Amino acid sequence: MNEDTEMEDGLSSENSEEVREECLKSFRSPDYIMEPGIFNELKRYFIAGGDPEQVIDLLSKNYMATAQMANLMAEWLILAGTNIADVQSMVENHMKELVLKSFDPKKADKIFSEDGETPSWLTEIIGHPTWRSLIYRLAEEYPDCLILNFTIKLISDAGFQSEITSISTAAQQIEVFSRILKTSISSYLESSDDDEKSKLIEDCAKIACHGKHTFIFSQLLLHVLSQEPKGGSTICRLSEEITRAALKESYDVTEILMALNESVSSHPKAAHSLSAMLSRRSLNPADITILWKLYSSSDPPPVDFLRIPQFLELLNDVLFKPGVKINVEHKPKYIYLLAYASSVVETGIKGQKKSVNRDEVKSTLMAIEKAHEICSTTRSSAELLAELSSLYQCLKYPVVSVGIFRWIEVTVTEPSYFKLSTDHTPLHLALLDEIVAVNHLLHPQVFKLLVNLFESRQDELDVLVQVSIPN
Repeated sequence: MNEDTEMEDGLSSENSEEVREECLKSFRSPDYIMEPGIFNELKRYFIAGGDPEQVIDLLSKNYMATAQMANLMAEWLILAGTNIADVQSMVENHMKELVLKSFDPKKADKIFSEDGETPSWLTEIIGHPTWRSLIYRLAEEYPDCLILNFTIKLISDAGFQSEITSISTAAQQIEVFSRILKTSISSYLESSDDDEKSKLIEDCAKIACHGKHTFIFSQLLLHVLSQEPKGGSTICRLSEEITRAALKESYDVTEILMALNESVSSHPKAAHSLSAMLSRRSLNPADITILWKLYSSSDPPPVDFLRIPQFLELLNDVLFKPGVKINVEHKPKYIYLLAYASSVVETGIKGQKKSVNRDEVKSTLMAIEKAHEICSTTRSSAELLAELSSLYQCLKYPVVSVGIFRWIEVTVTEPSYFKLSTDHTPLHLALLDEIVAVNHLLHPQVFKLLVNLFESRQDELDVLVQVSIPN
């Protein structure tokens, strides 16, 4: 049975008059002869008994030659001396504006469903960057459009997934999202430039934190990759940065992170106490006491529990951030847990009980305790100067340098700090010099702090002093 016979059978139950009127309405449209569905429409019209002369008359009368006129104008511009690339860009940008202005997702999906297969013109346009960028913009605006989502998959299949920055579009299709995430992670692993890595981490975090499902998928993938002996620690860093980005967006990801921790089932008390504090983003004396007892015992839980960056930040803030009140009774527990987390070494085969080396816990604990005492009681520059040598000794411990940096950061960003400081070089800033010498990992944070200080307005200072500060 040929196509015409099938169409005739299809019309047997269809009103021929209605079909003819519908077709004639289409033929009256400007430049309808240029439409890709013209041949199918002509067949419907003739099978329904349409008049050939009438259709020829309508198509010729309504032929405006818009596309041909555009080509003619482009040729004239080139003859007038305009660069070919500029003319092409001009025409393409104008067409993009027209499409963005008049795009109808329902009509687009109708074309897609009527054809029943991938239109040839669709596979052609994805080979051009201009039209791919148009697809990205349309997909962002119309996320439920079937033909746009299908085109996004075609673009990804063609190897252009790195261009897809619209995560809302990619997140709807697991294949597309997987390719984008894979490309982002690969770029991060292959990069050796610190500035570039920071940018790649931001991009990867943006992809992973689009929604809860993308976060879970990304973290699960990174968790599996982190078990690899080669590059595992680098993947862990990326996973932690993604978690940090999620927390900045006020997402509660504690349950997800705990579910990925293999030790949760065997140490429910530690997991529950940590989950409670991480969810509230504040330390609780009762939960701290439970953790302190567990990690003081002869059979402590894995130290990885305590090394969750968000928990370490909470401990640092409670011990070193100016203005934070701390219960004297529980202070030794905070200090112990921070010292334990930063100095204990676990050795052993994965899946078996590991041996715990606590040799450096005591010295680290004493350094944290001394630094905390100085930071919480020192008020004047003279008092700080007297304790400078002790601070320098404490700074040799990385965990202490992180804590003191936090103390300095909050202190020097106080609006009245430079107004009250009489020293030519404030001692807090001098301490930063020692911090960057002993802890290279803090270089970016120290640099960022100094930039913020130089760029900040010092309205508290005397007018004459403000004028003397170079812009």
